[in-house]
Amino acid sequence: MKSLKLLILILLIHSQIFSQQSPKREMRAAWISTVENIDWPSKPGLSDKEMKNEMIAILDNLRSYNLNTVIFQIRPTADAYYKSTKEPASHWITGTQGVAPGFDPLQMMIDEAGKRGMNVHVWLNPYRVQKDTVRDVLAKNHLYFKRPDLFLTYGKTRYFNPGLQETRNFVASVVGEIVRKYDIQAVHMDDYFYPYKIEGQEFPDEKAFAKEPRQFKDKEDWRRDNVDLIIKQIRDTIIANKPEVEFGISPFGVWRNIAKDSQGSNTRAGATNYDDLYANILKWQKENWIDYVTPQIYWHIGFDRANFEVLAKWWAEHKYGANVYVGHGDYKISNTAKEPEWRSSDQIVKQIEMIRKMPLIDGSMHFTASTFLKKGDTLRKPLVEKEYKYIALTPEANRITRLKPEPPTNAVIAKKGNNAILTWKAAFNDKKYVIYRFPKGKITDFSNPENIYYVTTALKLEVPNANLENYVYALTALSQTQTESSPIEFSTK
Repeated sequence: MKSLKLLILILLIHSQIFSQQSPKREMRAAWISTVENIDWPSKPGLSDKEMKNEMIAILDNLRSYNLNTVIFQIRPTADAYYKSTKEPASHWITGTQGVAPGFDPLQMMIDEAGKRGMNVHVWLNPYRVQKDTVRDVLAKNHLYFKRPDLFLTYGKTRYFNPGLQETRNFVASVVGEIVRKYDIQAVHMDDYFYPYKIEGQEFPDEKAFAKEPRQFKDKEDWRRDNVDLIIKQIRDTIIANKPEVEFGISPFGVWRNIAKDSQGSNTRAGATNYDDLYANILKWQKENWIDYVTPQIYWHIGFDRANFEVLAKWWAEHKYGANVYVGHGDYKISNTAKEPEWRSSDQIVKQIEMIRKMPLIDGSMHFTASTFLKKGDTLRKPLVEKEYKYIALTPEANRITRLKPEPPTNAVIAKKGNNAILTWKAAFNDKKYVIYRFPKGKITDFSNPENIYYVTTALKLEVPNANLENYVYALTALSQTQTESSPIEFSTK
């Protein structure tokens, strides 16, 4: 009996270690920033071919890290990286706002990411309209020229007025159009709600406060309610169009400091979501208005004012049923970084190791895609050798009604020299397909990510050096909600 108990204990420990190192379900995402050409395209005015080649290079590179999701910025400044009937094409694409490229960037991203097994979250900024009003970039058909009363300027930047119901209605209509037209997994917004404060300047919303104060006497409470209202309206809009689409927020890493609120984190951040950006993230989680939260914890482990470990634990403890993904500041990695913790990729590896020991955290999002290109093997080697060695499927959202897919049919292998051609047919609710490879005669463990060979939206896959004498292949389907079907085995043609 003692030996049996010891064996069970050893198996449990092994299982826990394995799950920490190689979970089958884990968010592994990268932000693809388009504002000011941070990631894509590399500069305005490239040819369609050049832009397409750059997009493919980014996706191939992210796939080489075994990432499974991209967060594509499609509305950085009330403009569009997709076919919009409401806003003009972004000037960061062709160099002129309103002049679209000869292809649909969002549709291409969805198609090409899907082939590589990656999901697409569309990233929108709700209020920002023009980063620098000194530059005359707005197209003549922009809403600004039709309804200037809906906008205001703070510093050098122009914004929709957050205090107006018409603003909320317009932004929600933009979201509705995107959700209806495109096969996306999620709508995503970051930390830019009310802008970060400019010292000595008050945000110019006093007229809106006087016009629509609702029940509020305090302007800061009114501002928070303005943001609450737009979040709730966007959530309702998504549900009305495609309830299987998730809604995620990536806030600044600190909700509130403990000095201001006993519920806050043990931090001393100079700005916070609640007090400066008027974003009451915890309320949105409690009210089931968002499906996931990705705090941007862009500080290192042990940082005195905002310790990564302290914040990761705090957000995990305050998830309220939402999925929690950690936002990592990979962009800080540099040989010449002021903080020695960022002079190698070790910091990111340690952060991933740390959050994998926190069962309430569901994965990571990395800022930004160009970092993965620039760092090459400096970052890829440590991640792929250990943390991201195997492919992982994305987590299912806790608050989305699951869509159960039927298993695919007619899964057949045909030999082609040393390679093999795998084909299959789609069934009900199928969106993606997971190809598994097992030693011959050992189709046993579909929970082990080591057995995942590839994920794709295609109905065909060529496997180089398939080694059919020693391996067998199996297949499952994934639905829009990342729910997996029962498996089927490939038969040899």
